[in-house]
Amino acid sequence: MPAMTISPAPAPLSIGDIAQRIHLIRGQRVVLDADLAAFYGETTKRFNQQVNRNRGRFPEDFMFQLNEEEFAALRLQFATLKTGRGQHRKYLPHVFTEHGAIMAATLLNSPRATELSVYVVRAFVELRGMLASNRELAGKVHALERKVSVHERNIAELVDSMTNLLTTPPAPPKRPIGFVHPQEKTDKPAGKTISKTSKKT
Repeated sequence: MPAMTISPAPAPLSIGDIAQRIHLIRGQRVVLDADLAAFYGETTKRFNQQVNRNRGRFPEDFMFQLNEEEFAALRLQFATLKTGRGQHRKYLPHVFTEHGAIMAATLLNSPRATELSVYVVRAFVELRGMLASNRELAGKVHALERKVSVHERNIAELVDSMTNLLTTPPAPPKRPIGFVHPQEKTDKPAGKTISKTSKKT
């Protein structure tokens, strides 16, 4: 009796590998149908057939079809990365959100789809965590920039104040005692001195 040959299991995917296939489109993080089919060990054709037979399970927030502009942008990205993915597709692909990826795994109901769906969800969660960390970091940097700006303004005001204090103001003109104007004082003729002897006859 010949020994049974067991086909090798597909190479395991890491969360990082899956996260690299997640794109941001229409403000949502999504996975292409071809990538999700590959994760779950299915051909893209069979995967989409299963989805199309159960369209009621995939509302707009689970799955949507790309328009030509969105698909062109993705193809340009693939060409830049030289991945070769999505270069020869004849139809506009569908993309799946996190909830849609879980629903697709439930629909396929295969051991690999069930196992890989956990990793797909973890990849989405990891991306959300990275986004939250980046937002927190950006907030801290912005707060630091504001503090530095305030310090710089305070230093500039301090320098201006010190400059004003160190500058010697001009001496004010001396005012005469009483109500005599200085000009009148200089123009006033000298009075005659009457000696006491001139009063004697």
